[in-house]
Amino acid sequence: MRIIGHLDMDAFFASIEERDRPELAGRPIVVGSDPKEGVGRGVVSTANYAARKYGIHSAQPISVAWRLSQAAEKEGKPAAVFLGVNIGKYSKVSAEIEGILRRRIKAIQKTSVDEAYLDLSFCGSYKRAEELMRRIKEEVRKKEGLTASVGIGPNKLVAKIASDLQKPDGMTVVREKQVQRLLDMLPVRKLPGVGPKTEARLNEIGAQTIRELREISDKKLTDEFGKWGRELRAKARGLDDSPVEEERETKSVGEQETFDEDTLDSKFLLGKIGKMAESVFAKMRKEGFSSFRTVAITVRFSNFRTVTRSRTLRQPSAETSLLRFAATDLFLPFLDKRENPRKNLIRLLGVRVENIE
Repeated sequence: MRIIGHLDMDAFFASIEERDRPELAGRPIVVGSDPKEGVGRGVVSTANYAARKYGIHSAQPISVAWRLSQAAEKEGKPAAVFLGVNIGKYSKVSAEIEGILRRRIKAIQKTSVDEAYLDLSFCGSYKRAEELMRRIKEEVRKKEGLTASVGIGPNKLVAKIASDLQKPDGMTVVREKQVQRLLDMLPVRKLPGVGPKTEARLNEIGAQTIRELREISDKKLTDEFGKWGRELRAKARGLDDSPVEEERETKSVGEQETFDEDTLDSKFLLGKIGKMAESVFAKMRKEGFSSFRTVAITVRFSNFRTVTRSRTLRQPSAETSLLRFAATDLFLPFLDKRENPRKNLIRLLGVRVENIE
């Protein structure tokens, strides 16, 4: 019998900050970029559940989060507390939680700092799997002062959907015979991989719920979405045979920056590209890698159109000067009509190395 669990920490970054700063207990907390009193350019990393009641959520522009907080304050509610990201602290807590999991479970696939898939098949029954995960949740609560939500099902797809159904501090068990009944009542957005754009297109062809998606023909979905259409239909039927795999070795290292003001100042932008290339090279070395073969850049314009360009070298390189040259050469066309004929201003730049060894 195959039994898979999905553990998802609740509002992880914000929950750690609230735990470590008792004076913030019960306050709406937003972890992310500096809002700069509403003119900040970054995004929200995590918002706790008190902040989510204001409409604030992860990946939201920080300026929008600030305005929502201000609106709530005008209504007599507590203003949100905005905090910067402390990834070192969060990674340390994540490692402690991973240790709790590994002492009890052999096959674990961490997908991010705050979530992981768990192969619970060794438990032999859903009842024993649930008992084990309740013990783990309690251990995490006692040792780390944090809560987690857990989903248990016959595969990774169902387990992930289930873990989101009773947040925070929830536990949802979906046995194989219950899968279709559960999925059919949910909106298509609940399927992993379905974002706002895919949701809108599915709604247009008559699929508001997963049940409606399941009833659309393979041909229609393939015509609309190509290969992804077949995968959507499989998801709608609760099918997923992907294994729980150990975390793979890092394949890329990069960083990006959102500017305080959109710009097309070539001196400023070229300077940023050069500094990012050097920083990425240093980060790559710090993480134990000696060479790279692919260089990539990301450019986001003021209209939020995002473009990525990359170049693969003939052989691996361990030279920071070559990384800086390749990144600069990839970026130069964005300063003229080759990549930017309308002279759109740029709001974000990123540099990344891939195929690292």
